[in-house]
Amino acid sequence: MKKRKVIVTCAITGSVHTPSMSPYLPITPDEIAASAIEAAAAGASVVHLHARDPESGRPTQDPEIYRQFLPKIVEACDVVVNITTGGSPVLPLEERLRPAVTFEPELASLNMGSMNFGMYEMLGRFTEFRHDWERPYLENSADLVFRNTFRDIEYILKSCSAAGTRFEIECYDVSHLYTAAHFRDRGLLEGPIFIQTVFGTRGGIGAHYEDIVMMKRTADRLFGDDYIWSVLGTGRGQIPIATMSAALGGNVRVGLEDSLWDAPGQLATSNAAQVRRMRTILEALSLDVATPDEAREYLQLKGKAAMKIPV
Repeated sequence: MKKRKVIVTCAITGSVHTPSMSPYLPITPDEIAASAIEAAAAGASVVHLHARDPESGRPTQDPEIYRQFLPKIVEACDVVVNITTGGSPVLPLEERLRPAVTFEPELASLNMGSMNFGMYEMLGRFTEFRHDWERPYLENSADLVFRNTFRDIEYILKSCSAAGTRFEIECYDVSHLYTAAHFRDRGLLEGPIFIQTVFGTRGGIGAHYEDIVMMKRTADRLFGDDYIWSVLGTGRGQIPIATMSAALGGNVRVGLEDSLWDAPGQLATSNAAQVRRMRTILEALSLDVATPDEAREYLQLKGKAAMKIPV
């Protein structure tokens, strides 16, 4: 019997964790590039990319920062490049969208709804910070709505689709699946739709195994055979949730954007360490990791050469 191939996405740095939380979090363009290349070598099919101000570590969507690491990644490996349009919950829409519009990647992430996005509980675990912005950034998330209105989503879809960019559709709750189906029905999303269900974020659905099954059953009913399912879990739930997804026929996402941990009380020393751990689990389940070209085929991507990333 032919082994099933699993798309492994690695989210390299993100906007949730701050520089003080882990010495292993990539911050500078060189660190982000090196971490993405290492994750690809470890087996990641896709790298999901955010940027950071190299001096302060603050999340940024400045295309000039992206320009310092994207060419290095594209030149060094064949991994699928996925650029965020979420950026950071505190950034305005136009700023969030700039890197994807500038570089026209094969994939871009797209959140399917406005939501409370609470990061403030991290203050119970991390108390010392190197930069003045970090503590207020977390504290203020208790009063933060991550805006993704229907008009915002339509604008992102239309802005990126013309260049052939497809989407990692991030669904933090059941309503987000229905929103994705709404845009499919309007002809703004074409299959196969890459649905990334997100578990364990404060403000989104929980991380119980019944939540995972329920999201899968709802997506099956809404999209039938016209979608590709992937799962990410935040924090300590990252690996258990990904393992459940793989066992249920899904694909997986790991990386330091979603979890800093490799084991209880033990920080992951790299994105590649999380990819290797996940790959070991997949192989124990008699599954194979999809190559970047296999991921391109499954997701019907336009190909590496069609991006506007200079090398």
